[in-house]
Amino acid sequence: MKELFDQVSHLSSVLITKKYSTSFSIAVQLLAPRIRPAIYNIYGFVRLADEIVDSFEGYPKEELLDRFEEEYNYALKHKISTNPIINAFQNTVAEYQIDDALVRAFLKSMRADLTKQVYQNQQEMAAYIYGSADVVGLMCLKVFVNGDQAEFDRLKGPAMKLGSAFQKVNFLRDFKQDFDELNRTYFPNINPDTLKAEEKNQIIQEIKEEFKAAYDGIKKLPNEAKLGVYVAYKYYSKLLKQIDQTRPEVLKEKRISVSTPSKTYLLIKSYISYQLNFI
Repeated sequence: MKELFDQVSHLSSVLITKKYSTSFSIAVQLLAPRIRPAIYNIYGFVRLADEIVDSFEGYPKEELLDRFEEEYNYALKHKISTNPIINAFQNTVAEYQIDDALVRAFLKSMRADLTKQVYQNQQEMAAYIYGSADVVGLMCLKVFVNGDQAEFDRLKGPAMKLGSAFQKVNFLRDFKQDFDELNRTYFPNINPDTLKAEEKNQIIQEIKEEFKAAYDGIKKLPNEAKLGVYVAYKYYSKLLKQIDQTRPEVLKEKRISVSTPSKTYLLIKSYISYQLNFI
């Protein structure tokens, strides 16, 4: 029976989430049990696509991504895939009526990572961020509001701001790896070899403004989703603060991260704020 395979497919997405992102796994555990499976399924799908274009060195990445997308198209038509990650995701897409345009925008940005290395202007970067991050937030939002289109439309703007802020923090965190290993430069008109303090500060100020707008949306989320999203927001805010305190020359030499004790402190503090209705 397909029910058993669907269970195995979902567990595959849970495993990918836990193996690839400890921080995101913690945030998902803070969501209500009803919505956790769908978020795991979304993360499994987007993570696998991202690994294809970023990590599978020595393998035919474009061919693998083609096959990945073809298999997803097959799954949409037949409501099943022998790829467990795709099978789990298509179940979530159907259950919450996730707009196909969101998935296509995501795959378009993933495909850009195969060939595009330099983003020349803000428009190009914004288009990439929309597909690689904003739409993932919008997929999750569909789950959070249980498919309620009116609520989705009300919270869409802040959700996109949060996705954009997260992605830009990732760009700064992975500054060295993106340039040295993948030869990518996402921020327009910025040379990673000569990154200046004022350039970094300008980027950080933009991210802070996006976080501020996103926070207004977090406060309006259903209680089932609020704590998990808030913890992710606090973690990335802490990561941004550490990047802000890091000199540009150091940022180019090592990957910035939040320590385990700091993560634990953020988790406890966030839980208390949630219980006291401060968010």
